[in-house]
Amino acid sequence: MSAATTRSRTPDRLCAEAVDLARTAAEEAAAPGVVGEHAGLESEGDRVVTHFFECKELGYRGWRWAVTVARASRAKVVTLDEVVLLPGSDALLAPEWVPWSERLRPGDMGPGDLLPTDAEDLRLEPGYSGEDEPVPSSAVSEEMAELVEAEDAEVTAGTPSHLPMAPTRGSIASVAEELGMRRARVLSRYGLHTAADRWDESYGAKTPMAQAAPATCVSCGFLQPIGGSLGQAFGVCANEFAPADGRVVSLSYGCGGHSEAAVMPTPPRPAAPVIDETMVDPFPLRPSPDSGSVPDTSDEATAELGHS
Repeated sequence: MSAATTRSRTPDRLCAEAVDLARTAAEEAAAPGVVGEHAGLESEGDRVVTHFFECKELGYRGWRWAVTVARASRAKVVTLDEVVLLPGSDALLAPEWVPWSERLRPGDMGPGDLLPTDAEDLRLEPGYSGEDEPVPSSAVSEEMAELVEAEDAEVTAGTPSHLPMAPTRGSIASVAEELGMRRARVLSRYGLHTAADRWDESYGAKTPMAQAAPATCVSCGFLQPIGGSLGQAFGVCANEFAPADGRVVSLSYGCGGHSEAAVMPTPPRPAAPVIDETMVDPFPLRPSPDSGSVPDTSDEATAELGHS
């Protein structure tokens, strides 16, 4: 171990004795009455010492005021370096910071809030790209060819977000907008699957309401169909008295508000038991001699065996 290392671990005598200077500095930085007792010191280097004081402020359990003092070489005067509030080993700390994208939950957005989506969001994909280009016989393809030929435009691949500046004409996105395809991005297959799983969990066949329903939504007159591929498995409930009114429900969901619940055949019930109170059934107190499995024996036979 070098001599410099030994000197740095040994607190400077004058700096270690400057407790009053450190306390005065801590009291000036803190609120009145929150600086507690001296809780020790630590050598930070040659002629540099940090004094610790307990913090009595509410909500800062285990925190300490750290006041660092220093002394120049061959100087007799100790000067103040810095004053900070630091957590101790048992300090009460705030929970680890979580990004807003991970903290956000359904229903957190309010009026005026904006929720930006990532450019690489897996739930979305370009609304029109070369992969889903219509067949040559479609009307959309013919109109696009006419526009490109009339404007002598060079069709560029990708969306305007991949270009230095968004062009007003000539890109696939701009031509698609002229044809009525105004959405830059649409749901991807991953976005469709996650939405379907989320809706099926809330209003699907495995919910307690659906398990007790007389029939499923696929036969209900209040079910409003939706378009797209999700329309093959989901619809919108339009029954104002149903628990899922205005919600996207699975076709296998159901509730008591089914449109045909009143005309559905009720399950058969067993007939009520009939009790005849006009007749009396004899009930002997003792069974008849010939009612059991043991044959009747006389007293002489039992006497021979020694039974009474």
